[in-house]
Amino acid sequence: MAKKKAAQEISVEDKLKSLYKLQTYLSEIDRIKTLRGELPLEVSDLDDEIAGLGTRINNLQLEMKELNDATKQQKAKIETTKVKIEKYNSQLNNVRNSKEYDHLSKEIEFETLEIELAEKHIREYSEEIKTIQEQMDSANENLKEKTLDLEQKKQELDDIVSETKAQEEKLREKSKKMESGIEPRLLAAFKRIRKNARNGLGVVPIQRGACGGCFNKIPPQKQMDIKLGKKIIVCEYCGRIMIDPELAGIEEA
Repeated sequence: MAKKKAAQEISVEDKLKSLYKLQTYLSEIDRIKTLRGELPLEVSDLDDEIAGLGTRINNLQLEMKELNDATKQQKAKIETTKVKIEKYNSQLNNVRNSKEYDHLSKEIEFETLEIELAEKHIREYSEEIKTIQEQMDSANENLKEKTLDLEQKKQELDDIVSETKAQEEKLREKSKKMESGIEPRLLAAFKRIRKNARNGLGVVPIQRGACGGCFNKIPPQKQMDIKLGKKIIVCEYCGRIMIDPELAGIEEA
């Protein structure tokens, strides 16, 4: 009950001042983020690319292993087949009739074709291995470049972060403290407006009789209401909360 009463005692002027002060802290945090630019995203993208290249290289290595194993199998098959042909050739010297001779000759012919087929497979595997090796060399070179690039980007980001970290932490503490003194509904509305605003401004001062966010003219009566600071008034065009410059502590040009 006491908390509720205390919240009711806070004037609209004080609420607007608190919102505007919070806005200045958050805008400064945004400026620091802008200073870092696209570096965090670039670092993240490079991390993803490097992980993808690592996966690709692993897959190529597996393919290479499979082809090398297949090549060994074909070579072993050739050696086994040669032994068979030698056996059949020795048996030819002891044939008893033409039927046996024809049978052995066909077996030798078949095994010879098997050797030719195995040699063809070996040549094909060799070409595939050559292509995969080229792809691996290219991927490894790309990985090397991306890794160096990532190290540089991380160093740049670390340098900027180290320069601005203390300042950002201080601003975040101030904004958190400021938020605790603003009623939840008003704070939620402010955050929603700020999120949808292109420049991240949820509270804007009047500038030359116009909204400081979208620069649309404000009717004189509404300008007077804003100056009086008796109620929260939002721009009918952009939805931002408007504040009198004097209340915001800004000197109009």
